[in-house]
Amino acid sequence: HVHLVESGGGLVQAGGSLRLSCAASGVTFSSYTTGWLRQAPGKEREFVASISPTWSGVSTYYADSVNDRITISRDNTKNTVYLQMNNLKPEDTAVYYCQAHRYWGQGTQVTVSS
Repeated sequence: HVHLVESGGGLVQAGGSLRLSCAASGVTFSSYTTGWLRQAPGKEREFVASISPTWSGVSTYYADSVNDRITISRDNTKNTVYLQMNNLKPEDTAVYYCQAHRYWGQGTQVTVSS
């Protein structure tokens, strides 16, 4: 059975930082492209960042809106993917989801106050 569990969300002031974690069981992150997406109230889910599998040579990709503020990384020993978010803005407020292959986590809420 596959489980992706996000954590690390919360309430932060604009300009602050958060690190989201996504821990997996039943699926090996290093074998798949793993991504973070987010969904703000009333908006469609959108891509934030992704990291390619180890076998393809690790590459990272970012949405233009977060390119210089967010870093995705992976710890293969912990089977965990991280999203380091700096200089957060109110428009970053959303539920953040981890996704790998066809599996999704339940999401973690990030709220940025102005």
